[in-house]
Amino acid sequence: MSSDLENGIIDEAIIGQAAPDFKATAVMNGQFKDVSLSDYKGKYVVLFFYPLDFTFVCPTELHAFQQSLAEFEKRNTIVIGASCDTAEVHFAWLNTPKDQGGIEGVTYSLLADSNRNLSSTLGILDITNEEFNEETGVITVEGDNVTYRATYLIDEEGIVVHEGVNFMPIGRNVNEFLRIIDAYTHVQEKGEVCPANWEEGKEAMNANRAGVLEYFAN
Repeated sequence: MSSDLENGIIDEAIIGQAAPDFKATAVMNGQFKDVSLSDYKGKYVVLFFYPLDFTFVCPTELHAFQQSLAEFEKRNTIVIGASCDTAEVHFAWLNTPKDQGGIEGVTYSLLADSNRNLSSTLGILDITNEEFNEETGVITVEGDNVTYRATYLIDEEGIVVHEGVNFMPIGRNVNEFLRIIDAYTHVQEKGEVCPANWEEGKEAMNANRAGVLEYFAN
């Protein structure tokens, strides 16, 4: 139960580019199913990676996304979690109670990138060095070879409009992704740009000198 990429390797930021499509096994509502990014065309997708199941910061993030799931759904947004664990390990963690460090109650899809194809393509694995032994044909790596806390916001056409990566000990602020979705929706609908700390209901600005001057004058 692994993932199979359809695009090539990405070795630089992919903002403004098509997200790599994938086919992978996911667990959702106790069921194993094959999913691909193209399944969600016409919706926003928040795809977030975390290092490992049965760890420490990770369950706090997964529960935080679950708590805000209705807000994402209001914004026509699908949430997908992903790690390098197998689908079977996801299933076990989903059946572990919250008070025992589990993620029981999480209802969005958890993707199993157990062959690391997707995370390798995105360049988000904790690998500090790779060495190829010509005699044995074996590649050895330094690092944990699990994903950093990477998050991607993909728009309705499959274009990446946000990419962020946290180091292992630093959990994400889920509300920030709701804010980014609101800001991008405002840009799409109003043709304005959103200044620093913009939130829904606040003034945006026109992307020209007059717009900047007007914004600072208020």
